[in-house]
Amino acid sequence: MDIDRPKTMAQGVIVQTVDPQEVYQVILDASSQDPSRVQSSSKRLKQMFDMLGTFDALQGIAVQRTLPTPVRQQAIIQFKNGALGHWRSRKVLSDDHRVKIRERALSLFDEGDDTISECNEVIVSKIARLDFPNNWSNLFNNLFDTIEPRLSNRYSAGYDNEKDALVLRRSFGILNAIVKEFASMKMLNGVKVMTSIVSSFRDRLYGYYSTLASKLSSSLNAQTILAERLHQDIIIIHLLYKALIKIAIWSWQRLDKYSKEEAAAAQAWQGQFFTFSSSFLQTIFQLRKDIVLALNMEGHVSLAYKPLEVLTNHVRTYGKYFRRLGQLDVSRFVELPRCGELVLYYWQQVVDATGGDTQLVRDTWEVVYPTRFLVQGMVLFKDSLGQWAPKRRDGTDSPKTLSKEFVQNAAQLLVTRFMPLNSMDLESWMADPEEWLNVEDKENDQWEFEIRPCSERVLLQLTNHYSDYIVPLLSEVFKQSAVTLAFDLSSVIQKEAVYCALGRCVHRLKAEIPFDQWLQHTLAVEANESANPSYPILKRRIAWLIGQWVSEECASPNNPLIWDVLVHLLKDRSLSTDTVVRLTAATAIRDCMDTIEFSISYFLPHLATTISELVNLIGETETFESKRRVDNTLNVVIERTGEQVSPFVPMIVEPLPQLWTSAGDDWLFKGSLLVTVTKLIEAIKDQSITLGAVVVPLVRESLAPNAIIHLDEDGLNLWLSALRNTTTITSVNGAPALSELIPEALGLLANNLDLFGTTINIVESYILLDASGLTQAYGGPFFEAYGCAIKSDGMLLNMKDLVGLMQLYVQLAPPSSWAPLLHSSELFAWLLDKTADDETNTVLMTEYIYLFSRIALADPQVFLQLISAAAVQLNKKESYLLEGLLDHWWGKFDNMSEPRHRKLAAMGIASFLSTGRKEVLDRLPTEIFNLWLDVFGEIKEAQSYNDTSAGGDNSPPPLKRYWDVDEAPSWFYQNTEGTPEYNRRKTVYDSDPVRTIQLNKFVHEKLQEAERNSSPGAFKAILDKADPIVLKQIQDEVFR
Repeated sequence: MDIDRPKTMAQGVIVQTVDPQEVYQVILDASSQDPSRVQSSSKRLKQMFDMLGTFDALQGIAVQRTLPTPVRQQAIIQFKNGALGHWRSRKVLSDDHRVKIRERALSLFDEGDDTISECNEVIVSKIARLDFPNNWSNLFNNLFDTIEPRLSNRYSAGYDNEKDALVLRRSFGILNAIVKEFASMKMLNGVKVMTSIVSSFRDRLYGYYSTLASKLSSSLNAQTILAERLHQDIIIIHLLYKALIKIAIWSWQRLDKYSKEEAAAAQAWQGQFFTFSSSFLQTIFQLRKDIVLALNMEGHVSLAYKPLEVLTNHVRTYGKYFRRLGQLDVSRFVELPRCGELVLYYWQQVVDATGGDTQLVRDTWEVVYPTRFLVQGMVLFKDSLGQWAPKRRDGTDSPKTLSKEFVQNAAQLLVTRFMPLNSMDLESWMADPEEWLNVEDKENDQWEFEIRPCSERVLLQLTNHYSDYIVPLLSEVFKQSAVTLAFDLSSVIQKEAVYCALGRCVHRLKAEIPFDQWLQHTLAVEANESANPSYPILKRRIAWLIGQWVSEECASPNNPLIWDVLVHLLKDRSLSTDTVVRLTAATAIRDCMDTIEFSISYFLPHLATTISELVNLIGETETFESKRRVDNTLNVVIERTGEQVSPFVPMIVEPLPQLWTSAGDDWLFKGSLLVTVTKLIEAIKDQSITLGAVVVPLVRESLAPNAIIHLDEDGLNLWLSALRNTTTITSVNGAPALSELIPEALGLLANNLDLFGTTINIVESYILLDASGLTQAYGGPFFEAYGCAIKSDGMLLNMKDLVGLMQLYVQLAPPSSWAPLLHSSELFAWLLDKTADDETNTVLMTEYIYLFSRIALADPQVFLQLISAAAVQLNKKESYLLEGLLDHWWGKFDNMSEPRHRKLAAMGIASFLSTGRKEVLDRLPTEIFNLWLDVFGEIKEAQSYNDTSAGGDNSPPPLKRYWDVDEAPSWFYQNTEGTPEYNRRKTVYDSDPVRTIQLNKFVHEKLQEAERNSSPGAFKAILDKADPIVLKQIQDEVFR
């Protein structure tokens, strides 16, 4: 290997130069059938990607026609995957390499292998993106110098040269890839290049296209389609047209950014190109229809597989172009020349397709009317209906509109021909009911690609624009269906389509159809049919129809008959039902319950049956997608019925472990089960203390290494809900206790920033439940985890909540339990150091002051001892730390916006002052007096004496706070309303010394303690330093 002559780069980095022979050997091994050779070559190739000359050697192998094709394919694939991301790297490519690579890439115009050519298209386009025009200025000249003489030979001189056809295919393929690459660029330089490409080549390419289209339309018939020349011609024009429409669509989006002259030229070209495309589509599709009919009649259609497949794809490309123009700007689209004729032509094909054999319409290349072509026509028709609406948006009459006869015929066509289930639908239903239903639901999201869901949307759009024509028609259809019983399969299928139409257009029909009467006299009767084997088709649609009317708020969910019908369909096991009906009924129940108007009283008689049947259905269904569908309904039932679900908790919980185990790696279903337990807890609240046997294992499972990435959110929500709704974290009836999960909570707090916010809430819930117990059992690990968390790089909001968590902990646990841990964990020292050195932002610094205030308020002597111990741990002077702390206590006071926080700071500094510490006393005449006066001036409070408080007990009278409201701010409760934790939080809030102790009396007491803890003479000397006016104000407040 030639590595003895290292290359020295300009930056001073020394890299190895690769040996081309070794590269060849590695690629040879990578192409072998020996797994060991493939594995070793893959490892070596990764190393060689960092060596100079590797990519040059790879492409050199790829362009050598004498080498085996698999070796060449492997070489160009590796080049494509590796070189393009390092194209500008001077470490692995020299300027000479780049020149040679660009030249070689344009030497593959006559490459016979499709894999090599497709990779080369990507390579050329990606390099062009980086190098054109500065380093590859002759790219397009080379392309067109290759294209034009071969076009002339083939289409002017009439030569049938296979190599010319191949070169044209490859050239237009590369051109299409280049245009696609530049059209995707958003930065200014890329836009400039694309602008230049459009202005330079659109007319030339359009000239090519019009010539090729004319030649193709004159030569294409049932005989010539079998010739290889026609096959190649179709491919060539298809590739050329793909490049052209990319230019047209890019330019279409930027018409408003052109100058006036450029815009006029661009619009003229757009109109010309659109008109020609529209005309040629109609020509080529008619030719295709004639060819397919002739070949099918002769039995030769299979012989034309390749050309017909390309021709079918080419026809659909026109539809994609028209559709994209409409998506980008429908108002300009409908103004294009002969646009209306084009849309109506497409619709006419839809009409014609309904007049013949059903075998003429399928999603394949060999039929007269490919499904996706018809869907394109439907979508274009739907999106363009606005141009023919009777009324404009401004309310004026439109000069162009569709006749009543046309509109009603279109609607009837949709309902009778395209909306009914076909034989393939029914076969799929029978073969795999659950999969069919799952696909059916997905088709509702993919309606632009499937004929039946698309026809439903077209009908809806027709109804929206022509309600005066469609609503009477559908009303008449409804009346006929209401009195006409369906017995055989064909009548059932047609009635199902009618019900689908009545559900889709519900908003327009709600005033015309008496839903309650319809439900009572028709739908309920049909839902109870028990012997007709075709009725699952109708029952499934009835369930969907009820859900549609109720969920769209066009029928009230508080009609008892609705629940009679849906629950019957859910539990029915007769011959005229199946799994699809039951699954659809489950979904309909969810849709009807999840409405604003829903009242539990009407549903309550069916609650037991519904829960039982839903649980059974989860067990019966085979796919986890179906199980999840039913479980989602169960979750809504639990949520909407609340505590009424309590008697059925065992029924719901019993199968959960087995369902969880059977789910394996189906994380979506497992997530749904976690939501089920969460909803159950939220419904039964404190009764959930008996669910430890389910909650604790599920939380642990959801946090397992292989599961946490999928289930973390649902698992933590379950955990938090369990804590907020319980009254104890100890074991109940011998079941696992919530306290057993504390180590997991501390692990997440210490190590997982992604789940930081929810984890803080979980730990806070544990503190609210049993702060002392937490300290006793997990004090050391708690402070260790907290230390890791507070020192992490978490989001500011989370860090603020984290400091608030410690404030709550200090407030609830006795100082004797947390003070030693604050010291031994060095957490207090870290917080004090951060504060004294001013090493955090204002928001967090303010929260630190609140925490210090809480500590001082709990026990000022403990606070002082912690400061002294921290000085030793930090090896800093105690006076330095004290002065820094006091500076911020006063300095951050203006950043405290809430009155209770300002009062907390005032009480905290008063408690600190009571220690008699000199550094604090020295600030009494100035900063502390000013701080107190600010708070005294803001808040007004007094002890409230009344008859009820003047009783015989010794409790102090309640404090009347004129500065505060009775309820805590909403953020304090953390969305716990209605849970036991809300009461715990309210108790903490109501018993907070800040809200129960009068500030002036508190300050009075602390001043007295400060005087006792210092020499009387020294204390008086400090007071003498105060401004007489300030001192008088303090005395008036404190000694009144």
